[in-house]
Amino acid sequence: MSAKQPVARRGRRGPAAEPKGDGVTGFPFDAPREGSWKLTLPCTKAEAELLADDVPALALIDPMPTIMTSEPDPARPDDWQLDVYFEGRPDDAAVALVRSLVPSADGVEPVIAHIPEEDWVTLSQAGLEPIHAGRFHVRTPAATEAPPEGSIAFTIEAGRAFGTGHHETTTGCLLMIDRLKRNGRRFTDIADVGTGTGLLAFAALAVWPRARVIASDIDPVAIEVTAENAAVNGIPAKEGMIGHGAGRIELVTAPGLAHRRLRARVPYDLIIANILAGPLIELAPVLAGALLPGGSLILAGLLDHQADAVASAYRRQGMRLADTIVRGDWPTLRLVKRHR
Repeated sequence: MSAKQPVARRGRRGPAAEPKGDGVTGFPFDAPREGSWKLTLPCTKAEAELLADDVPALALIDPMPTIMTSEPDPARPDDWQLDVYFEGRPDDAAVALVRSLVPSADGVEPVIAHIPEEDWVTLSQAGLEPIHAGRFHVRTPAATEAPPEGSIAFTIEAGRAFGTGHHETTTGCLLMIDRLKRNGRRFTDIADVGTGTGLLAFAALAVWPRARVIASDIDPVAIEVTAENAAVNGIPAKEGMIGHGAGRIELVTAPGLAHRRLRARVPYDLIIANILAGPLIELAPVLAGALLPGGSLILAGLLDHQADAVASAYRRQGMRLADTIVRGDWPTLRLVKRHR
């Protein structure tokens, strides 16, 4: 998904460097092959929106890179930037594939830079100011600002998984959770699908401490990160932690609700899913079917032009749109399951 934090992973070791440049990409003979690399190209806003969905072509690159789009200058709203992060130095085929994703940059030479392993933490946290979203205050370990009095504060390290609170989708979900709490809503069985760093599960547990919470992600790295972040924030959370005890978070690695532990805890009265529009539409029957009548579903990870399609998919499953929070081009939807 676009605009997410790049995933910092150890690069694979490539073959020995040749004693000359590499043709199209033109790397000098002494350019390192290990570690992480970043390829940057300009793109249009329309291209960036397309890249917010799944990009199957990237699966042809092994290991698959991480993409991030951004708007460098708000005064030029159609001029966006594409950054692609690779584990190891990209070869000519990978560079050509990325170039094909942004036709507007045809003829523009990509900027390809090596990112030393030791610089990842500094890079990922540079410029990430603490986020305030309703009662929630989210900061990285590098932040020096004290949380506001009375806020619910979380420390989330940037770089290994999505969900530091800095992207509009995560912020929108935090604001929706805060709004539900302010309106007096109570939830007892909560699932956070596509948990990333675990932040949204942490926030839900903080405002509904008697709830039974389970968090899942298709990426095992995200579950590792969630467990680490839970420990940093003093939250009981563990993969394989069996039981329906309140005040703790059970972690599972799974796509959607495709895990026996997730199915065993159905029905839920609140499900949070901050993923992508395509998977949200595909999961509509599953997520709606796992909710209690009257239960709420918070959906994010979609762009404004995708909201109608996502909402329509859930209306067909007996749900109604109850609330929307819009942050930039990123809406957060809350749908409620109708009583039948």
